[in-house]
Amino acid sequence: MLRDITLGQYYATESVIHRLDPRVKLVGTIFYIISLFCFRNAWGYGAAIVFLALVIRLSKVPFRFMVKGMKSILFLLLITVVFNLFLTPGEVLVAFWKLKITKEGLVLAVTMAVRLTLLIIGSSIMTLTTTPNNLTDGMERLLRPLKLFRVPVHEVAMMMSIALRFIPILLEETDKIMKAQLARGADFESGNLLKRAKAMVPLLVPLFISAFRRANDLAMAMEARCYRGGEGRTKMKPLIYRKRDYIAYLVLVIYLVGSIAAGRML
Repeated sequence: MLRDITLGQYYATESVIHRLDPRVKLVGTIFYIISLFCFRNAWGYGAAIVFLALVIRLSKVPFRFMVKGMKSILFLLLITVVFNLFLTPGEVLVAFWKLKITKEGLVLAVTMAVRLTLLIIGSSIMTLTTTPNNLTDGMERLLRPLKLFRVPVHEVAMMMSIALRFIPILLEETDKIMKAQLARGADFESGNLLKRAKAMVPLLVPLFISAFRRANDLAMAMEARCYRGGEGRTKMKPLIYRKRDYIAYLVLVIYLVGSIAAGRML
């Protein structure tokens, strides 16, 4: 299960999406998430699915690799669907015992499931096609106007990038600890949900120790390289918009306007 989480991982390949400026991908992800909450019918979600399929195709990241990351949120998705299905008032379609499935609940459950799935896959494209260094540079450039309000933009972008980079590292470390404890007779599979949760407690101590050790090693490495924050720092590879980036912005605007119009008017 832990190996199925793809958030924060980078998939190295050569594609048009990989070559785009990280600022374009950050803005595109925000636009895509905004569009998912503006639809009122199936036409809008259809446009979002088609657009996402085209982006996945251009990124050359295997669709199976992206879907693999959905296994980690399957439980959350199931809870969301069940709650919306049985707790939404409206026209009753099916009733048994004290549970009722309404027409409005069915529509809302399907809508939330589709929206959450598209949101996770759409957001994962950004991290799968952007290296942590480029992601940090893109965040810093986009947040630069906040410097007028004395916000430490570089430090905020650095922290967000490190957090994303540490996700797959900590997951891999958790997987190693679990295998080591399974070899010593630990049982993480049998019993009810509460018993499984208690069995996971012994993982926390070595995991926290490992996380603090890695954080300390990273801090020492940054100090050894004379890191003193973003003030006065220059870039070895400064971000420059190219023709493909402006075309991508135009496509994003066309998608956002077209999908919202389709999702609200058709």
